[in-house]
Amino acid sequence: MKALITGASGFVGPYLAKAVRENLKYEVVGTIQNHNTDSFSEGEVRELDIMDPAAVLALLQDEHPQCIFHLAAQSSVSKSWKDPAETVSVNVKGTLNLLDALRQLEYSPKVILAGSGEEYGYVRPDEVPVKEEQFLRPGNIYAATKAGQNMMATVYAQAYNLQLIMTRSFNHMGPGQSPVFVVADFCRQAVRVEKGLQSPEIHVGNLSAMRDFTDVRDVVNAYTALAQFGMPGETYNVGTGRAVKIADILDLIIKVSGADIKPVVDEEKLRPVDVPIIEPDVSKLYKATGWRPQIALEQTIADTLDYFRENEELLK
Repeated sequence: MKALITGASGFVGPYLAKAVRENLKYEVVGTIQNHNTDSFSEGEVRELDIMDPAAVLALLQDEHPQCIFHLAAQSSVSKSWKDPAETVSVNVKGTLNLLDALRQLEYSPKVILAGSGEEYGYVRPDEVPVKEEQFLRPGNIYAATKAGQNMMATVYAQAYNLQLIMTRSFNHMGPGQSPVFVVADFCRQAVRVEKGLQSPEIHVGNLSAMRDFTDVRDVVNAYTALAQFGMPGETYNVGTGRAVKIADILDLIIKVSGADIKPVVDEEKLRPVDVPIIEPDVSKLYKATGWRPQIALEQTIADTLDYFRENEELLK
């Protein structure tokens, strides 16, 4: 049995490959781009340009995976504001190429398409926690593309009887994440302060926003659980079910670090539009799979701080 992970060289890919081997007992094939074969060492590596529909179909026919995890995406909200064209191309056209390839196969693999809690966008107080049936009001370009991915996959699942399972995954975090993302950014800055590489300040954006943060190692276990027990054509929220204020995350990072640090607002880190709170109702996922998050927020932060302490080249 074989599983294919698109976008395997990203933050989630190596963790997911390990979870697939341990939880599903599948062999793993991961796709990468730009000949960067050293970027994924958790299974067999295949190069793939997700923007090339013929290449996508050929890879699926060659590998014949029983399960596919579609991670390939431009996943940064801040970058989506700066480069909306690339975000739309990768997240919408790239996914469409995969969906079109799937309907041309002679068999129907189970497919997990990773979406985002950002799809919900502007959530009114009476809509929290948000259920999967919630009306979508995307508040940024990335969120809009992921909402489009979900809608396309829902149509393809119904029209072509494909085994597509969609997630709306809320904020992941953990060792190895790019400092483009808030928890990794704060942890990296805290370690730079510890090592005397910057003044005792952490540059921050909007600290009042509330988000659901889940350790990446828990997230990938949710994905493998959905591969086993998820219902094709359905969408599942993936998260802890509890939103945390960014200010509280920062306080915890400073506490765990032990360094004397103060926050300073950086205008460059403020988004043109920011949603005040996004918190999911995760009962559908829990009921379908029995999955529960296992790793505490403080442990994730400690592990992420250690990651930057052990990889000083990332502090430059």
